[in-house]
Amino acid sequence: MSRPAMRVFSTEFKQGVVLRLEGGERLASVADELKIRRKLLYEWRTAYRAFGAGEGEDRRAGAQGRQAADGPRFFSRSLAAHRRVGDQNQRDVLYAVIETMNAPETQGSPSIDHLCALAKVSRAGFYRFGELRAPKRAEADLRDKIQSIALKNRFYGYRRVGQDLWRLHGLKINHKHVRRLMREDNLLCLRAKPFVPYTTNSRHEYPIVPNLARGLSPTGLDQIWVADITYVRLAGQFVYLAVVLDAFSRKVIGWALADHLEASLAIEALDMALAARNPPPGLIHHSDRGVQYACAAYAERLEARGLRPSMSRAGNPYDNAKAERFMRTLKDEEVNGKTYASLEDARQRIGAFLETVYNRGRLHSALGYKPPAEFEEELRQLETVRKDTNKDLSLKLFVSGEGRSSPVTGYGLR
Repeated sequence: MSRPAMRVFSTEFKQGVVLRLEGGERLASVADELKIRRKLLYEWRTAYRAFGAGEGEDRRAGAQGRQAADGPRFFSRSLAAHRRVGDQNQRDVLYAVIETMNAPETQGSPSIDHLCALAKVSRAGFYRFGELRAPKRAEADLRDKIQSIALKNRFYGYRRVGQDLWRLHGLKINHKHVRRLMREDNLLCLRAKPFVPYTTNSRHEYPIVPNLARGLSPTGLDQIWVADITYVRLAGQFVYLAVVLDAFSRKVIGWALADHLEASLAIEALDMALAARNPPPGLIHHSDRGVQYACAAYAERLEARGLRPSMSRAGNPYDNAKAERFMRTLKDEEVNGKTYASLEDARQRIGAFLETVYNRGRLHSALGYKPPAEFEEELRQLETVRKDTNKDLSLKLFVSGEGRSSPVTGYGLR
């Protein structure tokens, strides 16, 4: 008894059948009507959904006018473009296709066994592929979060980034893991400089005065001033910036920029502060032990205005912490990453930062998140109101006779 001839279906016929199924007709009814096995219809519909209307057709047969291939080979060729030939990358592509076809949102998705058989790959390999992909996805998500934090905070080190991962995303990641990922992505915050010129020369023969500011916390303006010098790099040289700050308001009240480290640099910044504030005698002027602040010319300028000099302990930057912290802010927010064409260009741009950004725009947590200039203005307004109130109170007490022996006096901000 001879076997019946194998039926051959054209691509147009297969697409027409699949379109009927996609239109809502029951697969069993279509299979009974056309006398086609249901499994074959499942395969046609799966290939159509996965690769579109034209991906499963036999293009060589269509191009040469030859007869289309038989039914089962129609589905094999949907995956045959990446069939395993010994290359792991091609197998990964096949596994990814199978994973997509078997996604939960795919209606009527075929079984893993059937898809692996069509692709001629092992089912165990497919599951192993999924297990290897899971940690890669997790690490890719972690890298994305780390990059986002590091780019928003370009001066964050790996420990701060790790804390932000926990605070913002609830991810408790070991700091060594964060450091490794940041190093691989070139995101480590590197502050070290190839060369840092010295700005403090404490090996001199001038007298060293004691630290008068140690343990003191100012309660008003013009009680303690702090001074320091730092360097600024130009294209072909270093220039030096001297500043004087009010320790209570953190405001820059005097500054000077020059291409030398002579005492005149620090004196110029001091003269600007004296002209701007006209402080009362007894104010403490604190600095490091640098020769610019210990020299006779600087000491005479302080003595002439009745200011008391104070110097940090040897090798202890914490005694002048407020000035040191300002220098870090200046470097982080203005100097680092900038290129100054000349000394005059640096003087204009740094001066604009000090007067406009730092004094009038930058918020300080120690000042209740207010700029120094605004903080000082509010203090002066409060002092005016307090003085007016004390005058009225003193007048009332004097008229009543209570103020003759013990007149009421107010407390000053100085």
